[in-house]
Amino acid sequence: MKHLLFIAKLLVITLSIFHSDPASAQQVVLGFVKDSQGLPLPGATITLKGTRISTSTDSIGQFKLNVPQVPPFFITASFIGFKAQDFQVLKFETAPLQLTLVDDALLEEIVVTSRRRSEVLQDVPIPISVVGGAQIQESGAFNVGRVKELIPSVQMYTSNPRNTGVNIRGIGSPFGLTNDGLDPGVGYYVDGVYYARPAAATLDFIDIDRIEVLRGPQGTLFGKNTSAGAFNIVTKKASFTPEYSFETSYGNYGYIQAKASVNGPLSSKFAARVSFSGTQRDGVIENIRTGKATNDINNLGFRGQLLYKPTDKTFITLALDASDQEPDGYAQVVAGVVPTLRPAYRQFNAIISDLNYTLPSQNAFDRKIDHDTPWNSGNELGGVSLNAETQLGPGTLTSTTAWRYWNWIPSNDRDFTGLQALAKSQNPAEHRNWSQEVRYAGQISERLSGVAGLFFIDQEVNINGTEESGSAQWRFSQSSTSALWRTPGLFEGYGIYTTASIKSKSAAAFASIDWELINGFHILPGIRYNYDEKDVNYNRIARGGLQTTDPALLALKNGVYSSQAYVADADEKNFTYSLTASYRPSRRLNTFATYSTSFKPVGVNVAGLPTAAGGGAATDLAVIKPEDTKHYELGLKSSPADNFTLNVTLHKSDIKDYQTNVQSPELGVNRGYIANAQKVSVKGFEIDASLRASTKFSFYGAAAYTDATYDRFTNAPLPLEETGQTIGGVQVAFKDISGGKLPGISKWAGSVGGEFATPAKFLNRDAKFFTAIDSYYRSDFSSSPSPSKYLNIDGYTLVNGRIGFKATSGFSAYIWGRNLFNKDYYEQLLPAGGNAGHYAGVLGDPKTYGLTLRYAL
Repeated sequence: MKHLLFIAKLLVITLSIFHSDPASAQQVVLGFVKDSQGLPLPGATITLKGTRISTSTDSIGQFKLNVPQVPPFFITASFIGFKAQDFQVLKFETAPLQLTLVDDALLEEIVVTSRRRSEVLQDVPIPISVVGGAQIQESGAFNVGRVKELIPSVQMYTSNPRNTGVNIRGIGSPFGLTNDGLDPGVGYYVDGVYYARPAAATLDFIDIDRIEVLRGPQGTLFGKNTSAGAFNIVTKKASFTPEYSFETSYGNYGYIQAKASVNGPLSSKFAARVSFSGTQRDGVIENIRTGKATNDINNLGFRGQLLYKPTDKTFITLALDASDQEPDGYAQVVAGVVPTLRPAYRQFNAIISDLNYTLPSQNAFDRKIDHDTPWNSGNELGGVSLNAETQLGPGTLTSTTAWRYWNWIPSNDRDFTGLQALAKSQNPAEHRNWSQEVRYAGQISERLSGVAGLFFIDQEVNINGTEESGSAQWRFSQSSTSALWRTPGLFEGYGIYTTASIKSKSAAAFASIDWELINGFHILPGIRYNYDEKDVNYNRIARGGLQTTDPALLALKNGVYSSQAYVADADEKNFTYSLTASYRPSRRLNTFATYSTSFKPVGVNVAGLPTAAGGGAATDLAVIKPEDTKHYELGLKSSPADNFTLNVTLHKSDIKDYQTNVQSPELGVNRGYIANAQKVSVKGFEIDASLRASTKFSFYGAAAYTDATYDRFTNAPLPLEETGQTIGGVQVAFKDISGGKLPGISKWAGSVGGEFATPAKFLNRDAKFFTAIDSYYRSDFSSSPSPSKYLNIDGYTLVNGRIGFKATSGFSAYIWGRNLFNKDYYEQLLPAGGNAGHYAGVLGDPKTYGLTLRYAL
């Protein structure tokens, strides 16, 4: 409630700043608004641009607008189903103006800025998916986790905000638990600012204009290297046109979301935009121990922009954002038990039987837990940026300076039971970074355009982790039948306490040009030079539990947790390039072929290392080699008919030293570690189509086939069911899984949807009544770093829908529903710490539905 009161006060202050009284002198502008066939458009809205002064056309399309200023000025005409258009008035005329609007169905060109300049989507020889802010808003999607259902080439996995991976075509981040020593392979940019931490993908969208998803390596276009693709998120910009919007949503599970945005001029050279978002929802999993519902939502976000326009060629924007998540959430539910190769007394069912414990349910979709450690995922992320753009010659010079922070404040129950095995398991982290990018982009000549830039980022992550045993830990860790394991208090309160830091710097120079050699035929070379350096300092101390000098008891304790410290550093220089040939024989067809090289920077392990043969840390795993990618792509973008687009892409990536996640059976290797698979290949194809069948019917569809294989991975972790395997009495630690499938990747995925909309009048304003439905399908996939016959997730289909009316200004309302058929499905399956045999599921949300009310001016 205090957050909502705070927002209300800020809105009142902001409204008072933007409010101004028009001048008293009035002149009248007369006119008619018609469509391209000459038919009148009754109820069209006419607005004096840059003000809140407006009127509507009458039954014959005529309007009268009182104007308190002298020409020249612009008026904007808009009508639902038609493209809004500006018209300049040079002087007051006695004869009525004749304004013509063009039907939206004739305007299918989407403008993107993915190549750091404004271009028509179908002209860009890169596979790009674009999701508009209106579609995101109406579908109930408020973060990347929801948007992935609209773009089948995107995968996002999150067992909590820190452990979030965003992949494109199945590659980008290791599947499973996150290690702060790795860079993401998918770039995440908001208004040109690089967001370094994957936790950003779980935050609410605030005031989104559109999301552009580029598939494939994009290192010659973006500052930070993007070896698998990039999210280019564009928010609504501050402008000199007054705009106000207020939105609230209500749904089941106590769902409530409020959004507000205010925009307008402060003076002739300054304008501002302020936006807020708050989301709350009750939990969807019942903790029978506490009587509370967990996995709730509690998000609050703010974004502000101050625009300074000293001349018509220069724009300077100061932006500030802050987001805060404080959920009682991200609990995982035991989904099954795997028989391992450990002795019978070390099987999960034998362990809990000896402890007189029973799981609250054998079915994860009963959504019941009895966890005794709270699940909290405090996630704070924000920053400030200064972006300056000035037209210089034939192009635009842009400078983007940014400082960002991320605070991670967790609490987890990583044994997934109501037993005090892992009494504490948390890895709080603080991240700070600042970055600078300078680039020049534009149309250099009639046949030459391009972008060139410099980028630098300095990051530091500090971690203070705790993993502590409880009263039941002895039974889970018991590795012999010795009675000493039962020593009272031996492990209770015994754990590891970690301090670690990573300092990293990255600098790059990049350039890409588009050269039209002959009409319709383009050559697009690109280059990138990158330097990375990382320093890691890791120190953990084992302490607590029973204080003893007995060597036998100390040996048992050290077998569970031991102190470990290491210092490592790495640096890497890398040169990569791309070459694309594009041919556009007509406006309806654009073909392209690309060969590119790319890389992911060197990695460092900062979550503990496995124990080497001599008993010390395996420090040879402290530094992880960079990924080296060779990428091939063939694409076709076409418009077979008016209002119909059909795009097809074939792709193949060969990756050397693929950075992957290893889930270790050692508790002391906190949350696993990272390693290199020698060679991986990913290949597939994608189809994207959209059709505006008429002014009332529109459809879209997308499909992706992806085949991802470990060509060679000889030191992979054992799958869960092979934990405890020995050969000749010697413990086996690794397995050759060459030829196996990569985790997290469905061979088939697809999205399809459509909308029926008809123009109408509502409350004397233009409106459009609509009904829309979206569906998303993905086939089965592995949820284990090494293929396992148990940790596979079945394919599933989700159906979402919405119905209501929307207006360009005034009141809009619609009902929405997600997972309408209440499909039970897993997003991930994760082994519990120590590999005792049980594993837990990250559950997809059940059916949710709600009502959204919106008012805009």
